[in-house]
This record gives sequence, C-alpha cells and structure tokens, in this order.
Amino acid sequence: MPIKITEDMKTRLETAIESLKTVTAAYVDTEGKPHISFYGSTHVHSESQLAIWVRKPDSALLKTIPDRPHIAIIYGDIQNRVYFTFAGQCRVTTNESERDRIYNEMHEIERMFDAEKKGIAVIIDLDKVTSLTKEGKSEMVR
Repeated sequence: MPIKITEDMKTRLETAIESLKTVTAAYVDTEGKPHISFYGSTHVHSESQLAIWVRKPDSALLKTIPDRPHIAIIYGDIQNRVYFTFAGQCRVTTNESERDRIYNEMHEIERMFDAEKKGIAVIIDLDKVTSLTKEGKSEMVR
C-alpha cells in the first residue's frame, strides 16, 4: 500500500502536546551512535512527508543529515493503544516559503520556544509508515 498519511495520524500528531503524548525521533549520529530526541514540532507536511523544526542550528541531527539522513519517528498513545512509526529520510529546506510554512504549521507551543525563528526546517520524505492499533497492524511503503 503506498504512503498516504491518514487524517487520524495527522490529528494525533497535531494534538500530541495537548494530549500529553510524545513524538520521538531516533537516528544514528555522526559518531555512529544512536540518538533519541523529542520533537513536539513534528507535523504532517504532505500525504507522504512529515516536517520538524530544529530549534538549535548546531544540533546533532542537522550535523547527521548529510551522511546519515535516515530517521524514525514514533508516536504512542498507550491508553488508547494507538502507535505509529514513521521511517524516512531527512533533508533541510532553505526555501523561505517552505520554511515559513513549516514554522507556522508546527504547534503553537513549539513556536514559542523559537519566537525569533532561528531554527532550521527539516522535511522527512517517508519510506514506511506502520500503524498498530487494537484493530491490528498496517504498513504503507513507498
């Protein structure tokens, strides 16, 4: 099944902060070590892409992207037994209108942490999306 992020996925990512859910990213850093970070800025950019805002321009993730662009993002709602895993490849966008869009579409609380908009916009082109709910498991692959 080709990748097409569902409305449920989109809504859950957009409301993760106020629903007290975490969105976590995992990648291998420039030293070959695993790295995990919370990314409350994660949101749907298109039906097959996510976007994040990286507040610190000197972050390990940004240093990693040129040689190791692979990333995994997980959303978990333990109470309702809904889990999503998104796997893909990151790329920085310097296109000003796309950068503005990513900044403006992330959660308002996340924008408050970078009110001066000094961060970096990152797009994740998804290769695989896995959904696990009480109804079962499904996968979408590019």
